[in-house]
Amino acid sequence: LSGHTAQPLRWKPRPTAADPQPPSEGTDLPVPLSVRPSRAYLYLSAAPVTDPSHTKAQNYKSRQSPRPRQTLAAGAAPRCTLGLVVLPPFPPELWRSGVPGALERAVAEAAADSHPLMAAADGPVPTCVLGIDLGTTSVKAALVTGTERGLALAQSCSRDTQAHSDSLGAAPQGMEQDVQKIIKALNECLAALPQQQLQQVTHIGISGQMHGVVFWKSDKGCKWSESGTGPAFEPEQVSHLITWQDGRCSPTFLSSLPLPQSHVSLATGFGCATVYWYLKNSPDFLKAYDAAGTIQDYVVAMLCDLKKPLMSVQNAASWGYFNCRNKSWNTDILKNSGFPVHLLPEVGDPGSIAGRTTCAWHGIPKGAKVGIALGDFQCSVYSCLAERTDAVLNISTSAQLTISMPMGFQPPEAPDPSSAVTYFPYFNGDYLAVAASLNGGNVLATFVGMVAQWAQELGFQVQESAIYPRIIQAALAQKHSKLSVHPTIFGERHLPELLASVSGIGASELSLGHVTRALCRGLVENLSSMLPVQHLEEMGVRRILGSGSALARNEVLRQEVERIFPFPVVYGKDVDAAVGAAMVMFHSK
Repeated sequence: LSGHTAQPLRWKPRPTAADPQPPSEGTDLPVPLSVRPSRAYLYLSAAPVTDPSHTKAQNYKSRQSPRPRQTLAAGAAPRCTLGLVVLPPFPPELWRSGVPGALERAVAEAAADSHPLMAAADGPVPTCVLGIDLGTTSVKAALVTGTERGLALAQSCSRDTQAHSDSLGAAPQGMEQDVQKIIKALNECLAALPQQQLQQVTHIGISGQMHGVVFWKSDKGCKWSESGTGPAFEPEQVSHLITWQDGRCSPTFLSSLPLPQSHVSLATGFGCATVYWYLKNSPDFLKAYDAAGTIQDYVVAMLCDLKKPLMSVQNAASWGYFNCRNKSWNTDILKNSGFPVHLLPEVGDPGSIAGRTTCAWHGIPKGAKVGIALGDFQCSVYSCLAERTDAVLNISTSAQLTISMPMGFQPPEAPDPSSAVTYFPYFNGDYLAVAASLNGGNVLATFVGMVAQWAQELGFQVQESAIYPRIIQAALAQKHSKLSVHPTIFGERHLPELLASVSGIGASELSLGHVTRALCRGLVENLSSMLPVQHLEEMGVRRILGSGSALARNEVLRQEVERIFPFPVVYGKDVDAAVGAAMVMFHSK
């Protein structure tokens, strides 16, 4: 800033409800200088000329209506201001609370009316991030950009994978997906996004379905070829993905395995349990591969050409036999039982960088930073959870009820097998308490399929897409039902042999409306039994953020949520794992 007078930074007090008497101006803050991290921002503000031909990308957090974007007309000479803002070195617990993040946004808004060009002291802040989520039924890609008012969703695209594949060795309990079809859907998503924006991507965040496992040959995991939008990869020597829904590991089989040193109870569909199943039932299958990971770990490994897969703590915990306290696999326990430990990936912290793209990918430049693969559940929560007093209720294919645990919480060293609550590693050492039910929208879909099958057996052809809205309308006409439905047709991880049941059947309540109402109520009651209202109140929950496709399209389900939970319920919160994965890259070090 040569030639300019350096002005001292001052503390400018502003009374708030939480602090009605802040320190007077110029008062030194009682924070030890040795505490890190701190942030410094260099900003450039300009008085712009509004160009109505441009519209700003829709603000993702507040969902404001598009407004004229402030851009400089050609040849205009704006009045510019250059400034430096330094945030104090807040204690670590304050960083985790989100307060400095709010201050960062306040600095950005106060610093300039147009475009603050901000750079953190520890490196440039990305301006465009690609977030990817490899879900159970679909793939989504989202372009998230940094704007003067925070992060904004610029573009997104999703494709159904239709990847279900027969499991020859474990039918009918097996649940597998064709990795070729998953990557094909991913390539289609990226090809549909604007090339100009993909060329600006500097970081890639990737999340996906947890617990599952895919195997590959490290030197022949994929082959790269030219596509219409640039280089792309296709799987080569890669197995099917054995998903979290896989049921080949029976309770008897699981009880025969060594006891893990982990806070997470082992369940069928977990990566390590599946490896044990192959080890005991088809050992030759494993000899064909030398690498393994979740589907999102596979994609990161291919993009960065990793010879040894890298897995986040989030995904490692979902595999089983992983100790979150010391961030290591139960290597001794696994070795002593003959487990092929060479297949275990290396483990890193969520939010860290796994590597860089080794070549251009659908227009994304070579050298773009790729984050370590994350859990889709954690990224979904990250995209919407703003306050520790919020609980997140998501009902999609399955259903989850989630709350944040207090800072510093550590899960018990050994799990309670009968507990319905699991503690998921989150970010920055925090944990989420999760009631993760295997029964959600998939139960409603099964019910609709049953109705369609009955109609067909009676000689009528009715599309399932036509049945769903009709049963919802019928249920809306029945405000109460004495029927009691326990809808656990898929069991639960803590009670795998639990089946569904119906009781309280009366002759006057056999209509489709009564049954649908009782089924929706049963789904919500099941979640509430796993994480009771009393516990939510004790944890200081003040509201529930409702999300998920099943909740969005089913008014009866929403009514039952409001009846069972004594908290304000906010619907339409954007729970989006692809966006959450991108947001993590913006906030990562």
